[in-house]
Amino acid sequence: MSVFQVKLPPCAYAGEGSVEKIKEIITKENAKSIMVFTDKGIRATGLLELLTDQLDSMNAKYRVFDDLKPEPAYTDVEAVVKEADAFEGDFIVALGGGSVMDAAKLTCVLKNAPYTIRDLLQDPAIARKYIKTAMIPTTCGTGAEATCNAIVAIPEEQSKKGIVNDNMIPDYVILDAQMIKRLPKPIIAATGVDALAHVVECYTSKKATMLSDTYALAGAKLIFGNIRNAYENPDDMEAKNKMLLGAYYGGVAITASGTTAVHALSYPLGGKYHIAHGVSNAILFAHVMEFNKDACESRLAELCDAINPAMFTKSEAEKAQYVIEQIADIVKATNIPTDLEQFGVKMEDLDFLVDAGSRQTRLLVNNRKELSLDDIRAIYLKVLK
Repeated sequence: MSVFQVKLPPCAYAGEGSVEKIKEIITKENAKSIMVFTDKGIRATGLLELLTDQLDSMNAKYRVFDDLKPEPAYTDVEAVVKEADAFEGDFIVALGGGSVMDAAKLTCVLKNAPYTIRDLLQDPAIARKYIKTAMIPTTCGTGAEATCNAIVAIPEEQSKKGIVNDNMIPDYVILDAQMIKRLPKPIIAATGVDALAHVVECYTSKKATMLSDTYALAGAKLIFGNIRNAYENPDDMEAKNKMLLGAYYGGVAITASGTTAVHALSYPLGGKYHIAHGVSNAILFAHVMEFNKDACESRLAELCDAINPAMFTKSEAEKAQYVIEQIADIVKATNIPTDLEQFGVKMEDLDFLVDAGSRQTRLLVNNRKELSLDDIRAIYLKVLK
């Protein structure tokens, strides 16, 4: 009998106004000096005040670290950790998107540690948690609040790499839809499709289990059913609450099964051309699933049954195709580019992309269908002009 495992943050809160729970968390942890991780964009929106007002109301001592870059390189994280080492913080609260939360997760295992991030890139297993964390996502898609992963760019390789260690699983999560109430439509689109990729990839992953399937299916129903409304109707808070929850479920599924070739082939696009992670995933998403279809047709059909029971009488092939068409339609409906032309990626970059994409073996091994170099080349050709 096979034995399966799923790893979860020990405590999660959800619902509008749940940011107030940060006071309860800080009291429980007896935190005396809090490091608040965010970025200047979040600060400019006023979202940070929703958190700091809570901290101020209990006279908490805290310091805001907002010099965090989107899609950070490992050297950027080194700089943040150096700054954190000089501050006697005993608890981390991250308010932001995936980059902010990943930087916070890395800091929790690097603050005053005897090893460096360069060491973790070589051997993630050496990481140990030195400080507890609470994550408050401000986008509806990365799932970083639930995972033991942190993604950093490797400039010298013009790609990205994931550092994976269970010690980075957050201790607390707060899913408060107030944080995405005014989220710009392009970010709802990109992060929402990223979350959709998580649940679909995890459900079709070679490493999928009955535990990861539970979260991936639940997340798929929430995201397929609400992403259009969350994008088109800024005041639809029910849709945004469901997107936050679906993204969280996707993050949980990642810890149990992992993403596949969509994410693997997107990493060089972010690493070299600095295309936003969700956008690069969205551009490749339907093409990779079309390639994978014959190897995971039954799994895609099960997803179809979950998201549209009206398709129940159709064949597995029709159901699988329906899911792929829905993915492509969502990308189009949310106005995400469908090719790489506007990002300056040219046909002469193809050899680099094929080589860099093929090196993402941590994720490619999860794909149900093996990709040859020619297969990878054919997928990239579909999105090059």
